[in-house]
Amino acid sequence: MTRTLRSVLITTALLVGTRAVVVAQQPAPSPSSAPDTAKPSLVSEALAGYNRTKKNIIGAAEAMPAEDFSFKPTPEIRSYAELFDHVAQVQNGLCSVIGGTPAERKPALNATTKDEVIAMLKQSFANCDAAFATVTDANATEVSGNGFMRGSKVGNIQKDTAHNNEMYGQMVVYMRLKGIVPPSTAMRGHK
Repeated sequence: MTRTLRSVLITTALLVGTRAVVVAQQPAPSPSSAPDTAKPSLVSEALAGYNRTKKNIIGAAEAMPAEDFSFKPTPEIRSYAELFDHVAQVQNGLCSVIGGTPAERKPALNATTKDEVIAMLKQSFANCDAAFATVTDANATEVSGNGFMRGSKVGNIQKDTAHNNEMYGQMVVYMRLKGIVPPSTAMRGHK
C-alpha cells in the first residue's frame, strides 16, 4: 500500500470515527421535535378542512355590523344574512344524511338579524359536529342520500366543506365592500 493511500484511509477512518462520537454525544430528539410520521386518515383530513371553514364562516358573521346583515351589493342577489341561511340550510341537509337521517331538502331558516344568524349558524355547525363525530375510517365510504346529497360519509364532509368555501368566498366580497378585513385574511396578519 502506498504511503498516500494509507494516509487517505487513516484520515477517512479518523473522520468517520470522530463523526460517530459527535453524533453519539448529541441528545436524542425530543418527541415534540421529532418529525411526525403518522399517516393522517381521510376522515381527519376532511374534518380539518371543515373546521377551517367553520371558523371562517362564524368569524364572517361576527365581523359584520348588525345593521349590514340586510346588505346586498345588487338587488338580484342574496343579502348578507341570506348567505348564512343558505349555509345552514345545506349543512342541515348534508349533515343529517351523514348522521343517518333520510335526505331531504331542508327549508330555509330565514334568520335576518345578526343574533339570529349567529345562533342559526352555530346550531347548524353543532348538528354537523355531532354527525361528523360518527364518521370513522371503517364507515367513511358508506353511501347514502340522493341527488346532491348522495355520497359517501367522507365525500359529504368534503362536499360540505367545498360548499362552505364557496359561500365564504361570496361573504368575503360583501365584507370587502363594507371595508371589513375577512377573518381568514386577518388571522394571517394581512389586510
